Amino acid sequence: MAGGAALVALTVITVVSIAGRALIFAGLGPIPGDYELVEAGTAFAIFAFLPWCQLKRGHVTVDLFLARFGARLNAGVDLVANILMTLVSSLIAWRLWLGMLDKKAYGETTFILQFPLWWPYAAALAGAGFAVVVCAYTVWRSLDETLARPAAAGRE
Repeated sequence: MAGGAALVALTVITVVSIAGRALIFAGLGPIPGDYELVEAGTAFAIFAFLPWCQLKRGHVTVDLFLARFGARLNAGVDLVANILMTLVSSLIAWRLWLGMLDKKAYGETTFILQFPLWWPYAAALAGAGFAVVVCAYTVWRSLDETLARPAAAGRE
């Protein structure tokens, strides 16, 4: 929901800024720092959507080859994919953490609005950290599905 709200806000900012550019003759103008806001907000939105997408199995899969195999083998492939996703999400969260600390230590700010660059890193890190937790859960879920007996699980 937070990612969606951010995207709606970014859309409004973009429309108002473009309309302001078109109405310069009327004394209006673009929103100062609109590119900075869109950049930071988009980073947050992406990482806000990532945990939900992982939880709902919304990532792109190629089922042409695996469709011929049973549920247990597919669950095993999901298990491997979820382990890899957990590792990659952990790597991304770790690097965002280090990047945030670096931006904060050097006091870097955006060019126009002069807000600290570590703020968008922190916002993205919140989503990335939650993604790691969700990915770990999906590993457990896939392991449970892989080890489930076919009769009890109603598969194969």
